[in-house]
Amino acid sequence: MTSRQSTPEKPKYFDLDIHGIGYLNRVREVTPENGFPFLSVTIAALRGPADNVQHTHFECVVVGEEAKDLVRQLLPAVEADFKVLVGFHLSDLQAETFIFKNGDRAGTTGISLKSRLLRFQWIKVEGQPFPAPTAETHNAVA
Repeated sequence: MTSRQSTPEKPKYFDLDIHGIGYLNRVREVTPENGFPFLSVTIAALRGPADNVQHTHFECVVVGEEAKDLVRQLLPAVEADFKVLVGFHLSDLQAETFIFKNGDRAGTTGISLKSRLLRFQWIKVEGQPFPAPTAETHNAVA
């Protein structure tokens, strides 16, 4: 008689992935009062017809290691208000409500779309290709 060791079952997980094109904005290191510091960016994703482009903003925690490295390299370009256009891969979209504190919409409810930035498919700074992610990372995109 042989004994079989049971292997722990992998947890089931459902991904909600978003692939798109947009502008990289607001690169910042966030240090919450409770918890660990993290790298955050805003991506202004492009949608709609090319002659009437709309933007959808995603507040992203940068989780991919290569993405973190690239975002840090891109920080000077973003701070200099260069146009940093990226092909992106996000995951785990969530919507959160908030109350506007200032401006014409003060006191009204807004919605913030939050996600995790996994990787970039490509990057252009002022229309010029930025050193691309590795072929291994690019091929791993689902």
